[in-house]
Amino acid sequence: MASRRDDRDRIERPDVEIGASVSAKSLRFEQVPEVEVEVRGHPDREKVTGSERENLPEEVEPGVTYRDVRVRWRAAGRVETDEPEGEDPA
Repeated sequence: MASRRDDRDRIERPDVEIGASVSAKSLRFEQVPEVEVEVRGHPDREKVTGSERENLPEEVEPGVTYRDVRVRWRAAGRVETDEPEGEDPA
């Protein structure tokens, strides 16, 4: 399995985590898709995204049929506020 996930893509006990997985018996692209993933947050906040692919290269080729494809994607991060504990931000 081709994988982009390693220790840099890990956050112990994230506050927020979103994941998705898809599989297909066959998948064909007529053109190379433009894909962009952006996770926003304060620069000091801990956040990661990563994907694992099975039978699908990082850069797909137009007109090629890929078989038995699986893709797993994950984004995780910590949520921190600048409000002192006990104060109601409203």
